[in-house]
Amino acid sequence: MVDIHCHILPGLDDGSDNLEESVRMARLAVDGGTKAIIATPHSNVPDSYRNYCNKSFVDTFNTLKERIKQENIPLKLYAGHEIFASGDIVTLIKTKRLLTLRNSRYPLIEFAFKERAEIVYQKLGELVAEGFTPIVAHPERYAFVAEDEFAPMRLKSMGCLLQVNKGSVKGSFGREAHVVSKSLIKHEVADFIASDAHSPYMRTTYLSDVHEIICDIRSQEYADLLLSINPEKVIRNKKIY
Repeated sequence: MVDIHCHILPGLDDGSDNLEESVRMARLAVDGGTKAIIATPHSNVPDSYRNYCNKSFVDTFNTLKERIKQENIPLKLYAGHEIFASGDIVTLIKTKRLLTLRNSRYPLIEFAFKERAEIVYQKLGELVAEGFTPIVAHPERYAFVAEDEFAPMRLKSMGCLLQVNKGSVKGSFGREAHVVSKSLIKHEVADFIASDAHSPYMRTTYLSDVHEIICDIRSQEYADLLLSINPEKVIRNKKIY
């Protein structure tokens, strides 16, 4: 499996606190069947985590990558950002201050949980118009999706893809996110499942359990699509669908 959304880089956001925690997250990921992770710290968040691609960011990434290698952990680590849709994100991505997932056509985009639908569609439309294929992070947690059953298909008709959180499928983010995530899976509207892991203790990198849940909700074929086939296409920058 390939995890395209993970807060494994130490000390950059509300994810891993230090290098040792990051190493534990890497081990846990491998134990759960993951072979590659795209590190996606929160970025471009107003008055909070900026994490633009600079020397500090690159050094943190390279330090963890080297430590994983030294520990003989069979996990590939790639760079990316979870990009908060604020300001001129198109320019920030084009100038490489914000990173797409492994320098692909796929930026991982997040919004405030109560963001207005028209703002979401506007921001995503700007990215699509520039040739990107936005991956919407955890749409099941957004109010506008819960309020409009047609919102997921509108996002997809625009040219976006949808990444559901493992925790939502397991019920960790409340009933509403749980119901919406299961509906997205049941009707095969989701395109990815990712850990959105923040630590080795809670919201972890272990994905084997959610693969089993998706097999029960829909099928093994769909579970493989969400956790292996589509994520693999992202890291190879291949077209999905």
